[in-house]
Amino acid sequence: MSATGATEFNWVPQAAAIAREAGARLREFFAQGVVAEYKGDADLVTVADRASEKLIRDRLAAAFPEHGIYGEEGTRDRIEGQFRWYVDPLDGTTNFAHGFPQFCVSLGLEERPKGLAPEEDGSLVAAVIYDPMRDELFVAERGRGAQLNGRPMRVSRVPELREALLATGFPSRKRHRNPNIHFYQEFTLRSHGVRRAGSAALDLAYVAAGRVDAYWEFNLNPWDTAAGVLLVEEAGGRVTNFSGGPFCLDSREILASNALFHRELLGFFSDMFAGRDLEPIPSPREFAERCELQLRGTGDL
Repeated sequence: MSATGATEFNWVPQAAAIAREAGARLREFFAQGVVAEYKGDADLVTVADRASEKLIRDRLAAAFPEHGIYGEEGTRDRIEGQFRWYVDPLDGTTNFAHGFPQFCVSLGLEERPKGLAPEEDGSLVAAVIYDPMRDELFVAERGRGAQLNGRPMRVSRVPELREALLATGFPSRKRHRNPNIHFYQEFTLRSHGVRRAGSAALDLAYVAAGRVDAYWEFNLNPWDTAAGVLLVEEAGGRVTNFSGGPFCLDSREILASNALFHRELLGFFSDMFAGRDLEPIPSPREFAERCELQLRGTGDL
């Protein structure tokens, strides 16, 4: 803390300026429309992705010349060093390409001590997520707390699943290859609601800010999660894999919460994977038949 009581960050100020500049470029592209390319089944990559990553790469290299950069759009610069930035230049690409204003720039910094094996995680030490459409800047550094637009932020105080608002996401392609639709269904039945907004980084930032109480997703990448994980932890939340083990950047699964009902969530995941306590949902035909019976006064929904 400084003499005035304000938190002093090491890496955040320069990284935040870079994220804001990249966000301003994204706003320009968003306003004028973008030329979208497709790779695979509905996996959109836009001109804006690449322009944003190039800007971020150039600015990070100038600000932190010894730091590595690991970007979604293919940047792999100096990644053998002590520090490595995980860069998502446009998280929420599909939203962006369709004119849906829910996307962000995400920068997460990992410190990797000398001698660390390539498959091992270092420590996440800095995080910046910038939402250019709302002008919201979420930042954190290890041991220095988390902030939203310069003010401290904390996770929510919701104590149990049935009172919680949750968030999740689905892959833009090959959705049938993971079971998340079943988790979405069951969590919807057991919670106050589930939101699917299309940006993993913002979902994690919203857990940190107390806007949603928990978030889960399958099949993510380090650039999707690095910044958001640190935000949640520094805001008082908890992040694990689905079995309660430590979250790993390459684990491909993430469960983040306000920590108060994390154990309940883990129990739910255990039951789901084992097929326990699942209430069947009526098919449309079964529902129509129940409606008909209700109209006749011989049944209920």
